[in-house]
Amino acid sequence: MKYRQLGRTGLFVSEICLGTMTFGGEGWWKAMGALEQTEVTKLIARSVESGVNFIDTADVYAYGQSETLVGAALADLKIEREQLVVATKVRSRVGAGVNQVGLSRGHIIEGCKASLKRLQLDYIDLYQVHGADPVTPIEETVAALDTLVSQGYVRYVGCSNMMAWQIMKAIGIADKTNAARFETLQAYYSLAGRDLERETVPMLLDQKVGLLVWSPLAGGFLSGKFTRGQDGPKDARRSTFDFPPIDVEHSYGIIEAMQPIAAAHGVSVARIAIAWLLHQPSVTSVIIGAKRIEQLDDNIAASEITLSAAELASLDEASKLAPEYPGWMVKRQAEDRMPGVPPR
Repeated sequence: MKYRQLGRTGLFVSEICLGTMTFGGEGWWKAMGALEQTEVTKLIARSVESGVNFIDTADVYAYGQSETLVGAALADLKIEREQLVVATKVRSRVGAGVNQVGLSRGHIIEGCKASLKRLQLDYIDLYQVHGADPVTPIEETVAALDTLVSQGYVRYVGCSNMMAWQIMKAIGIADKTNAARFETLQAYYSLAGRDLERETVPMLLDQKVGLLVWSPLAGGFLSGKFTRGQDGPKDARRSTFDFPPIDVEHSYGIIEAMQPIAAAHGVSVARIAIAWLLHQPSVTSVIIGAKRIEQLDDNIAASEITLSAAELASLDEASKLAPEYPGWMVKRQAEDRMPGVPPR
């Protein structure tokens, strides 16, 4: 297992992160998975055994059950606390009360306390806001997160599912007020969904914000179970929960580009999809969600694959984004500043 620096911090995390959305399966979350304690503990133990030191969860996953199961597993396994980096999130609705949602000071602080109790921990390594809040001023959110850091309940803060301008605004406010700033973004990114590259990835690289990737297999579509002219298995998550949205025809072409590369390496298509992400300079860690040990082992093994320049070029070509403004204009203008490029 390889380890990468988390944003600008001195913390290092495994380039594969164990996601926990399959844990618990309360209510609507059964579409993701419904693993119980014994299965959860086995998956966490196997992950740690494989060198994974990074676990990601959220207060909303299975309505708190995911955090509870993770906490019980960690207590049972008796893993030294400093050997693990535990991340969770706040923002989503966790109750019927009018204030049991969002990024207000009250909800953030109460949410942190509740997560710590479920996780059976004294502190959270990475506390992430689970999206933007159109009601609460970002100044209030930044200040509340800084309070948790200064009081020792949280070590670092990050965000998820936010636009580039929102993240940049929050960073600017944190810098201006000398508060803890977002060190990471957790976002959807895959060969079938490269939209993040338009504005967000350049911002992350410029600001040295780490990228944690969720749904690297596009909700299972890039797992190898789905091919042109043949539906995937009925028990596959994508068959019952069609998310995140993708261009299906375009994605079939990506799968067809991955198949010969996977065959050449003697590995699954899924491993190639994850390996491509690990070759991207913006990516810190790829979050994998598993229901079975065999699936977990296969995904973790993606970190061992080195793709050649030709293989990367083939995958880039098959998955490339259509040019959009202002991106194509920015690229055109940048060429004027490159030495050796003749003027038009």
